[in-house]
Amino acid sequence: MRVALLTEGVRPHASRGAGGWCDRLVDGLREHDFAWYVLAGTDGTAGTDGTAGASAPGAGPDGARPGIHELTLRGRRPAGRAPGALRGRQYAAAYDRLVRALLRPGERAEFGPGLYRLAELARADGALSAFLVSDRARRVLERVWRSPGADTSAGLPLVCDVLVAADLLEQCLRPLSAPWYGTEPGGLGAADLCHVVGGGPAALPALVAKQLHGVPFVVTEHGLHLREQYLGYREAPYRWPVRALLLAFFRALTEETYRQAAILTPGSAHDEQWQRRCGADPVRTRVVYEGTPAVERPAAGPEPAAPTLVWAGALEPGRDPELALHAFARVRAELPDARLVVHGEEAVPGYLAHCAAVAERLGVAGAVEFAGRPRSAADAWADGTVVVFSALSQRRPRLLADAMLSGRAVVATDVGVAREVVGPTGLLVPPRDPQALAGACLALLRDAERRARLGLAGRLRAQERFAVEPVIGAFREIYLELVSHWPAFPAVAPDAGAGPRPRPFARPAEYWITDRRHTAPEPDGGPAHAAAGLLEDGAPGVRQSAGPVTDDADGGEAVGPDGAVLPLARGRGPVGGAGAGAVPDPAGTLAEAV
Repeated sequence: MRVALLTEGVRPHASRGAGGWCDRLVDGLREHDFAWYVLAGTDGTAGTDGTAGASAPGAGPDGARPGIHELTLRGRRPAGRAPGALRGRQYAAAYDRLVRALLRPGERAEFGPGLYRLAELARADGALSAFLVSDRARRVLERVWRSPGADTSAGLPLVCDVLVAADLLEQCLRPLSAPWYGTEPGGLGAADLCHVVGGGPAALPALVAKQLHGVPFVVTEHGLHLREQYLGYREAPYRWPVRALLLAFFRALTEETYRQAAILTPGSAHDEQWQRRCGADPVRTRVVYEGTPAVERPAAGPEPAAPTLVWAGALEPGRDPELALHAFARVRAELPDARLVVHGEEAVPGYLAHCAAVAERLGVAGAVEFAGRPRSAADAWADGTVVVFSALSQRRPRLLADAMLSGRAVVATDVGVAREVVGPTGLLVPPRDPQALAGACLALLRDAERRARLGLAGRLRAQERFAVEPVIGAFREIYLELVSHWPAFPAVAPDAGAGPRPRPFARPAEYWITDRRHTAPEPDGGPAHAAAGLLEDGAPGVRQSAGPVTDDADGGEAVGPDGAVLPLARGRGPVGGAGAGAVPDPAGTLAEAV
């Protein structure tokens, strides 16, 4: 089938270490045809007009790489003239409807209709971006923002707030005018389904494709987009009224996306709970963990001679390395030869010096090493006897799982996804409790047999949950189940003489079926030759399939040219495709794990 991958801010042109999640998905599902639609942050090599690129990391079923369609979200807006008087009134009415949904709590249900009306107008004349930065749009925004009943709890907007917010909304709504909609080749209407990776503005094309062409879509979030927006806008360089308006837009967009998505696949049960708070339907939600090629990496080597705690992550208050320093001071009092190795780069200016001052004040500066960023996550874990996580919030499971794959015992604060990932294979302690953290570390440093047992159990647990093959298998089932319950091309009904009806899938069913008992054509061109003719390119033999393995020899029937009924059988194929395990660097880097 044809799958449209929609992502934001991910440039698939260059190599990215061990490869991204989308790369592994495309490589594992080679039986499907993928097209890549990227909302880039700045101008890229594919241009800002949505033209297709020449390459991408994953290859399609015939060895060709999926096409890339790119749209620039930020920076200079696309060229175009403002709409005329009549069309301008239509734009203003739709924009008024959308803005009211953002600023009036009682009119939030109008967000979807206003959004789709803007998309319909943009598809007709392509003047959406020019309208959104026009004086008319700014007057609409200012009138609604300052009208009675508008939510101004963040403060009354100034003129500068209206100007800034109008520009930011234009960037957020720019995907509505992308040249991707339609049933022609390269259009989202020609896809069997859309797969949104990351949520946020990347879901806008999928929402429009479903509204215009009835194409279903799947949403995968590894770390919720809305939660990241709330965290990021705390330090955004805008006044509070602008921040509140933009957060209202992302909240409304998230709710509409969860409401319209056919299936939601959060990266953890922790994210699933957040999605439910935003209105996600539990029936349409399935947790699919983020697979990592690091499961193939061998376990770390022998432990260091001295008892060593290793801490890794970004040096920032949220990761709370100060807690690890205070706990290590208690460990040092019990084990004078203990050491602490801190891996990570400074995420807040001056925070590294602050941590060094804390270690000096605690009297353990000589036993603490700030090692900076390691070459890979595997190198970081190998430096320690026990791995310590002291974060106040653990939003993503990737770093925890990577540490568990090293075979080292893990001690972590019981926050976020820690309990879900570590489970009974590590020790969990309350956050902001140096005494509890020190006690857990001492218990493991003094018991080598327990360390080995927990380290092995953690490695096996991480290998089971975060392997690439189960992720590929899960999305193979999701794709087939979704399309089997969805009508093929519901919005397309060509009249007689309007050309051939489009194929419902990229490859016909006969591609995966052949007569297993006759793999070579007979001299007289008999039934075996007819069965082989069902394959593409007329090549005889058994085709490989990515479906489930079966020994059934009576997979179906086909009628030959002479009217004879031919028994057919399903082919076999390795699960995950030929490229599921082809990873440039299984070790990965610490930045990718974070």
